[in-house]
Amino acid sequence: MSTVRIAPIAESLPAFLDSADFSAVAVIADNHTFRYCYPEVKALLPKHTLIRIKSGEEQKHIATCELIWDALTRASFDRHSLVLNLGGGVIGDMGGFCAATYKRGIAFAQLPTTLLSQVDASVGGKLGIDFRGYKNHIGVFQQPHIVLIDPAFLSTLPERELRSGFAEVIKHCLIADAAMWDEIRRRDLAEQDWSLLVAHSVAVKQRVVEQDPTEKGLRKILNFGHTLGHAVETYFLTQPRKRLLHGEAIAVGMVAEAYMAFQKKMIDETLLSQIEEYVFSVYGNIRLTEADTEPILALTLQDKKNRGNQVRMALLDGKGSCTFDVPVTTAEMRRGLAFYSGLT
Repeated sequence: MSTVRIAPIAESLPAFLDSADFSAVAVIADNHTFRYCYPEVKALLPKHTLIRIKSGEEQKHIATCELIWDALTRASFDRHSLVLNLGGGVIGDMGGFCAATYKRGIAFAQLPTTLLSQVDASVGGKLGIDFRGYKNHIGVFQQPHIVLIDPAFLSTLPERELRSGFAEVIKHCLIADAAMWDEIRRRDLAEQDWSLLVAHSVAVKQRVVEQDPTEKGLRKILNFGHTLGHAVETYFLTQPRKRLLHGEAIAVGMVAEAYMAFQKKMIDETLLSQIEEYVFSVYGNIRLTEADTEPILALTLQDKKNRGNQVRMALLDGKGSCTFDVPVTTAEMRRGLAFYSGLT
């Protein structure tokens, strides 16, 4: 596992750079982080190359990678260089993937600036891009040199982005910490202690990833809510007027998959009701029609946890507990989405 430091960036970044000897440094930023975050780190850096890309999940594809690889090549970056990924999950996933594959791999550091990336995406070494509409379809496992987390960056986020990242906080509590689940569900979004929750989520994820770095077993529990959630997110990327952020789609997935666990008698009705009530109180109810259901279900056939043609899920088996590789049927997933939509 790579080192994770939670500290003001003005302290952690110079200390990291002073401890290493890189031949060149590049910063990858998108339109948002260039405006709101890059000014905070620019003065802390040696001479460097800035690689600026467009914002959004729709940019997370091979053509953007080619722009990044081209910039590194034109700047004559060698294998002793460093890439700093300044941004959310898209920048971290794609920038890390580009660094891990450029000249068979150069060092990269994650500087996550969104709640989603601080509590989840930047930690664990999963890197990748979307391909032909499938989320994170092409990628590698490669640990960053270091992850530098400054919760102060969260002040640059609109409320919708905070809400999106909070879905991963909810997930970590439901799969690994019953007491913290009971703690967060007593508060609404504005009352949460982000510094505490960032540290908590990082600890949960590191503990799991250390035991299973390449997702052969236990690490699959981190995908609770993500089989249907990723399918919902991918489907809505094709619906311009209905786009969802990652956490909004995962919220759908957690409710639907919790219902599936209840149907399999893995959790009780009390926990299901808690999840349904709290998720809806934070995210509202995203309208899914019957016309949406079938294409969403079709997308689950490309989920990375599948074996053969069988969809397998990570499902809760109690409050603060989760199991993995649970076979599920299309009919069960359809009932899960129907429960979310209030049709059961």
